[in-house]
Amino acid sequence: MMQSNATILIADDDRAIRAVLSRALGRVGHRVRATGNASTLWQWVQAGDGDIVITDVHMPDGDGLELVPRIRALRPDMAVIVMSAQNTLLTAVKATDRGAFEYLPKPFDLTELLNAVERGLAQPTQRATAAKEQKERDQNREETRLDRLPLIGRSAAMQDIYRVIARLVKTDLTALITGESGTGKELIARALHDFSRRREAPFVAVNMAAIPKELIESELFGHEKGAFTGANSRFDGKFSQAQYGTLFLDEIGDMPLEAQTRLLRVLQEGEYTRIGGSQKMRADVRIVAATHRDLSAAVQAGLFREDLFYRINVVPLRVPPLRERLDDIPDLVRHFVDMNASQGLPGKSFSAEALDALKKHSWPGNVRELENNVRRICALYSQNEIDSDVIEKELAGSLTGQNETAHASLRSAVDQHLRAFFSAHTHGLPSAGLYNRVLKEIEKPLIEQTLDATRGNQIRAAEVLGLNRNTLRKKIRDLDIEVVRGLRRPDEPV
Repeated sequence: MMQSNATILIADDDRAIRAVLSRALGRVGHRVRATGNASTLWQWVQAGDGDIVITDVHMPDGDGLELVPRIRALRPDMAVIVMSAQNTLLTAVKATDRGAFEYLPKPFDLTELLNAVERGLAQPTQRATAAKEQKERDQNREETRLDRLPLIGRSAAMQDIYRVIARLVKTDLTALITGESGTGKELIARALHDFSRRREAPFVAVNMAAIPKELIESELFGHEKGAFTGANSRFDGKFSQAQYGTLFLDEIGDMPLEAQTRLLRVLQEGEYTRIGGSQKMRADVRIVAATHRDLSAAVQAGLFREDLFYRINVVPLRVPPLRERLDDIPDLVRHFVDMNASQGLPGKSFSAEALDALKKHSWPGNVRELENNVRRICALYSQNEIDSDVIEKELAGSLTGQNETAHASLRSAVDQHLRAFFSAHTHGLPSAGLYNRVLKEIEKPLIEQTLDATRGNQIRAAEVLGLNRNTLRKKIRDLDIEVVRGLRRPDEPV
């Protein structure tokens, strides 16, 4: 239950927000003092008034973020809740870094804010201890690290990401970042590192899907000279290279089971040995993993260790696809245009109609696809302002549009087939096991057609299907599929 009869200090230059908060907090029994400027808030705090502060960032006479460490130094038992319409990762991290009890982007959820007030009024002794520790961190922090903005977007989906990152940067908790290809999973991993206490140590990224199965353990843990054929000298693996820093394991869903077992042991014991060696090496690294796969399904299929999944999934972070954050497109476009200009390409602007046209695209390639399109348009078109005609022309013949049509046709065909199937069983439902039977019917022609399209190249086919190469080889054997290399594609001219 919320503590009543507390005095809440509110500073926001928006009269409507002050009124809404005053009414809501008054209804639950609190006294409220509200102002539209930072100087009055600071006077109240100095006078010993108030039990908790709710402040905006930008006010006519000052910055609410600048007040946070001053309030925490003078009144360490007073929680400060920061609100801001500048909904960026930078704002979230700054608020947390300077000692804010909670950060809420505008427009905020009123219930969430009331819950934050309730938590902020509780356990002032614990807050005072935390404030003392925060003050020590503040004295040593480097402000220059907050000058960069690694992630772009103000949508609600991105706000959730920013707030989680802001809370994680002061911990070494293992994080699992999930999301489609091209959504920016490595950018999030880098943000977790760049704003953490490990930022002075290396950030080492390794892509599991890009390393041959037989070399993954050597790549991660290193090897001694002579450990295997071709090991002509000792090699320090990625764990050694990332010591005291962050090791980013991209596409961890493609890691073979043997390497998964060894990784689990390192996470459990904090030690490892090089291949062919006996000396135990201490692993002082923060692990951040990422995948575009459904690891829960991989666990059920026996392709990923359940115990390893729980070890790396301590803090799950889902990166939304671009189609779920279309309102971020204008900010992203401006960012990519600025990048182009910094690299010597002509400066451009995109008309409102052009931005609307970009929002209508589904972007299966996500932010990476958008970036490629913006960079290409800036390079190829001479006009200073890009209009909707250019966007429509560039996107009309895109492979993504063709894929969308093909996917829609496939869904329609499958839907009609299943409707006919169920209609045929007029005297009851079909026998058990339908799910696996349907999958088998689709799986074989899917693999066969993909192999035909890649001229029998199993490595390329595995990439297209999104399967591990060993998994594809097993399915080829189990489904009795004949692989012929070098076949001409059906649509290729003779």
